[in-house]
Amino acid sequence: KVLNLFGYTGGATLACAAAITKGSMLLCGVHGEHLRALLFKLREMGLLVQEDARGLCLRGQVRHGADIRTLSYPGFPTDLQAPMMTVACAARGRSVFLETIFENRYMHAISLCRMGADIRTEGRVAVVCGVERLHGAEVVATDLRGGAALVTAGLAAEGITTVQGVGHIHRGYEELPAHLRALGAHITEEN
Repeated sequence: KVLNLFGYTGGATLACAAAITKGSMLLCGVHGEHLRALLFKLREMGLLVQEDARGLCLRGQVRHGADIRTLSYPGFPTDLQAPMMTVACAARGRSVFLETIFENRYMHAISLCRMGADIRTEGRVAVVCGVERLHGAEVVATDLRGGAALVTAGLAAEGITTVQGVGHIHRGYEELPAHLRALGAHITEEN
């Protein structure tokens, strides 16, 4: 599928959605230099990432875990830690996250575990062991990026995932459900 996008976090989140769903997509208007740290980690995990004049093309599936340490630019962005943790749930092996920017940034891990993820957190460290499959569950978005991560996890989960607290997601993602539907996702939004 081809999608025209609006900004680096939207493009990065959708790149993570492609990775966890084993999909392929062309993100038009997304420039690799803006996502250098993310793309490096996605490649390290086994995803094929190519850039051309149109944008970024992603395909394949994540195969290996990775160690991710959030840092200020040009390091790995803390805003992408939650979507990448979701990707790590689908990888074989272990991934270790070290959050150096914000405290208490792993609230989404609780909901991911409700979906069958194997995540252990202690302070600023989270260890994610990949699982065969996530399963649908009722989960709660407690912040913007964590909420988007739960939505992407729901795309790959078996069964139905219901995300409450989507107001957090709307603060930073314009029309995320519509963009995901354009890519083939089965997603609805209810009041």
